Amino acid sequence: MKHCRFFGNRRPAIILALLIALPVNSLAADTWNYHQESDSLTNLTYSFAQSPLPRPGLYDNLRLEIVCKENKLQAVIDADDLIASQNSSFDLEYQIDKKTAITVPMKTFPDSKRKGYTIEFAKGIADDLLMGKAVFIRVNTMIRTVLSSSIPLDNAAEPIKHVFADCGLGISDSEAAYSLAEFEKEFNQLSSEQQQQVLLKIRQVIMETR
Repeated sequence: MKHCRFFGNRRPAIILALLIALPVNSLAADTWNYHQESDSLTNLTYSFAQSPLPRPGLYDNLRLEIVCKENKLQAVIDADDLIASQNSSFDLEYQIDKKTAITVPMKTFPDSKRKGYTIEFAKGIADDLLMGKAVFIRVNTMIRTVLSSSIPLDNAAEPIKHVFADCGLGISDSEAAYSLAEFEKEFNQLSSEQQQQVLLKIRQVIMETR
């Protein structure tokens, strides 16, 4: 009983020590994160933005990563389950919000059956991730099963842009585009007075550009 009281009194300190010992990604597994690591074979440093895992039971454990390695951008899919044999082609289908789904070819790594990548389509995928609120991904495996997951894109922009910077890449012009539909939606949320102010500024801009 004395032992129980002793550890009971020290329990908060023990819990705190365990929390400190945990890796940062295990404490922040519900959001996008930026990482820098070193390749044990080449001793080269690489960086990646990693998506959170889905809630247990809802989807398959699929993760997306945007990677800068050897100054090349990669889009990587990481699964707990078999995708294809090593160095084999497969398709990744992804859909940003309610937009049209896009299918891109990927290839498993030479040393993995559960992890694949693309270099050719990496920038396009990353740019699309910056434009949405969530992405739904689907992978057709070699054993004809389908792996799928829905990944939130909250807090994805900063880690992805950090990886872009590591690879010396800029942000796509499409991110800065502002559609008429977006304008109308946000304009209708303004008060009448604010709308009038916006219209006056737009009129001024039009007059100046004539």
